[in-house]
Order: sequence, then structure tokens, then C-alpha cells
Amino acid sequence: MISPTANFHQISQINNHAEIKIAVGTASASICVHLRLLFLKNNMIARLLIIALLPTVAVAQDTKKFPTLGEVVRLDPALDKLIAKDAKIEVIAGGFDWSEGPVWVPRDGGYLLFSDIPRNQIVKWVEGKGASTFLQPSGYTGLGGYGREPGSNGLALDPNGDLTMCEHGDRRVSRLTKDGGKRTLVDNFEGKRLHSPNDLCWGKNGDLYFTDPPYGLPKGWESPTRELGFCGVYRLSKDGELTVVDKTLPRPNGVALSPDGRALYVAQSESSAAIVRKYPVAEDGTVGEGSLFFDATPLAKDHPGLPDGLTVDKDGNVWTTGPGGVLVVSREGKLLGRILTGELTANCCFGGADGTTLYMTADMWLCRIQTKTKGAGF
Repeated sequence: MISPTANFHQISQINNHAEIKIAVGTASASICVHLRLLFLKNNMIARLLIIALLPTVAVAQDTKKFPTLGEVVRLDPALDKLIAKDAKIEVIAGGFDWSEGPVWVPRDGGYLLFSDIPRNQIVKWVEGKGASTFLQPSGYTGLGGYGREPGSNGLALDPNGDLTMCEHGDRRVSRLTKDGGKRTLVDNFEGKRLHSPNDLCWGKNGDLYFTDPPYGLPKGWESPTRELGFCGVYRLSKDGELTVVDKTLPRPNGVALSPDGRALYVAQSESSAAIVRKYPVAEDGTVGEGSLFFDATPLAKDHPGLPDGLTVDKDGNVWTTGPGGVLVVSREGKLLGRILTGELTANCCFGGADGTTLYMTADMWLCRIQTKTKGAGF
């Protein structure tokens, strides 16, 4: 739940009403928004309303004090080396339809990008300034509507630092070039259009790995526009050759590489087999047969959610979204603990100036938690 100690806003009872004051701004300007709501015995709804309104009313953000939610569940002492015992899950932005695909961009002082898929939008979050639109449309550029999830999904920086993205509506993986235009990297397999690329990661040698479930098609797997008969995990080599890594997973989703690039992790969002698989990667980037790395299916009995996006820290621990929030799994496949956001959590990534902050896209919220480790590559 939201922490009652949140202090970037004020809530006070006045007669039978609650006065809510939100103050945002910079040294040169400030905005005060006053709302009067029917007072509730539990003012949690009021707090949630504040968070939802932040992206709407705030043109600037002059505070680093944020409300908190959820809890960290420790299942193994090894987690203490990764997350401090007093670490809190902060809500740093809200009001989104379905946040996904975060990536940290180190240039220009550093900022976070993530997708709001239903809004066909990429959002930019900057410390001290808050959230703003970075790119819209982000994943569908056609005429008329396109289902419930038309926008971009997973985002990643290629080895040159350029932004690449999985696009649901335009059914491709693309690169945003330095002059502002997009370049299609892949949109078909053997002449048949991809479903709706979901997540992606890059090898140090320039190979691209991505997943292609049907979530972005207007009617999912039953969509009449579907052309392929399987949901694939793919590798696009630096030379432009597209090959199938695995076509047996019903719903492949998040994808990430180990720090040395010799293991590929793929999450599956399937209720009957909520798993993460691990594949050996050869020196030339080719991928061998996968095996079970972690099974989260039993955890779904007590918390909502399935394995979705995932990331890896410098020591090879896997931080995968799953039932209840984010699961922290050792490189040997042992569950060390759970970061319970209380919301369906779609994806996560490491970021910040030193790579020690874990950012999480949790439904309508953007959250973060400070860790004692660093993301792979920092």
C-alpha cells in the first residue's frame, strides 16, 4: 500500500472534507493545485488520486521525496548484499495506462525512457523535472485505431547508444536515428509479418535478440492479420540474418543477456508455465537449446502477475518481473527475495548515474528502489 509518510503533498481534515494540496515547481515558477474531496475515513484513495494527477498537473518537479509502496520480502540472506534492509519502493511518477519497457539513457545528464503502450507513447523521466512525452506515436503510425496496445513496448540502446524499440502496431523492431527518423531493423520472418515484437536486448557484438508474442495484435492470437503460426524468440545477427532461437514457447516475453553474453534469459507469460528459460550463447552469437532456469508458477497462487520483463545485474543475478512485483533470482536459479509492488509489474531496468537504481514499470506507476549492486554493463 502507499506509505502514509509521503511528504511531497499535504492531506488534512477540514470539517467533513479533506483538503489536498499539491505543490510543484522550480525556483522560478510554482504551481499549487487545491482539491477538495469528500473526506474518507481512510484517505488512501486521496493519496492515490494525487499520484495519478502528478503527470497531469506538474510541469516541473522540485522534490526528491516520493511516496512509497509495497515491501521487500527476504527469502535468503544473500539478498542483504543486493538490497539494504531499509530500502523503500518509491513511486516517482504515475497516471499511465500501462507502463512498460524502461531503459536508462546515460547522455545529457541521464534520464529514463519507458513506453505507455495503450497511449502509443514513449515517456521521458528526468530527476528533478518529472515525466514528459518523448515520442508519440511510438509504435503505430497507421490510420485509425489499432487495438488496445498499439504503441512501443520494450526499449533498448544498441551498442552505439541509439534507441531501439519493439513496435506493436507497426509490427517491427526499429531504431531511432540521430536525425530523428526511424529505420526498420526487422519486420518479417521468411516473408511473413511478425506478430508484435515485445522485448529486445543487444549482444556486445551487435547481435539483436527479441521476442514476438501476439499481445499487440488487435485480437491477439485470433487476429485475422496474424501471419506466423508460432511465437518466436529470434536472433538478428549483426550481418542481418534472422534466425529462430525457439518457437516452442506459447508466450515468450522479456529477454536479457548475462553480463558475459554467454547466456540468454527469456521469460514466459503463460499461467500454466510461468517460467524463465536459459539458453547458452556461443562466441559467435548463435544460441543453443534452452533449459528451465526458474519456475514462478507456484508464486502466482498468492500474488497476481506473470514473468514479463527482466534484467541482469553485474554478478549475473536475474531480476525478473513476476507474481507480485519483481523476483530476485541468483545466477544458479535460487529465489533470493521478492520486491512486492502490489501491482502488475511489467518490466524493470537498472539505471541512475552509477547503475544502482532499479526502475520498475508497475501498471499506472513508475517506481524505483535503491540497490547495493549495479546493472550489467554499468
